[in-house]
Amino acid sequence: MTRSVGIVVPAYRPDPERLTAYLDALTARLDLSVVRVELDAPRSDIYEQLGPLPDCVEVATADRRRGKGTAITAGFEALVADVDVLAFADADGSTPSESFASIVSTVTDGDADLAVGSRRHPDADVATHQTLARRRLGDGFAWLARRMLDESLYDYQCGAKALTADTWRDVREHLYEPGFAWDIELVAITNALEHQIVEVPVRWEDQPGSTVSTVGTTLRFARALVTARHRARLLREDRLHELLATGRSEPSLLDRLAAGETEAVEAD
Repeated sequence: MTRSVGIVVPAYRPDPERLTAYLDALTARLDLSVVRVELDAPRSDIYEQLGPLPDCVEVATADRRRGKGTAITAGFEALVADVDVLAFADADGSTPSESFASIVSTVTDGDADLAVGSRRHPDADVATHQTLARRRLGDGFAWLARRMLDESLYDYQCGAKALTADTWRDVREHLYEPGFAWDIELVAITNALEHQIVEVPVRWEDQPGSTVSTVGTTLRFARALVTARHRARLLREDRLHELLATGRSEPSLLDRLAAGETEAVEAD
């Protein structure tokens, strides 16, 4: 049976020409039910700059920068009732449509509950590299994450992932990170709930103008790793982490979206 697919593209001040080209490539390459662009803090002329979009593309806007995690969560919630598979791709098109199709097919074919695109997999094809500073930062983070999280991957932060709608329904209430660290938490929680995760090597074409800053990123991601590990271990009923839990209740992203309480976030 063919499984329907919905894609979310989180976008903060994207390059309109690049985004339009990527949406065209995705819809031409994959059989999609819907592509939902979650556009944060758009410029007033963004629709004129985007030009004509494929029929299956819809655009939702927010007047502030909500963060990648919040934007994807909002998009997934809008689509989950209507599709079998959910996926997201960064708006800069760093993961070409052919590679993204491989990630999606890993889930639609039933080989994984969560498919994680990977730039650092030995079989990945990196066409253009990030700056040396960002590459070193990413390598260091991946090394640390492999030692802290129960799911060992080459790459946790590649902006291309897909999962079944049923998996999303399981994990969504356990996600809290509003920004780029959302990927870390998604992997940790999916693993804790014993869903199958498969890493898929991709072709990667780094794009200039990333909204990820190296300033402060290391500390934010390290803190997110500690938190994601803790939340995942709580779901596994780890006694030590149950003792470490303070009992303080923090609203999840889902709760905050439902209450309309999402706030603007700083760049990661």
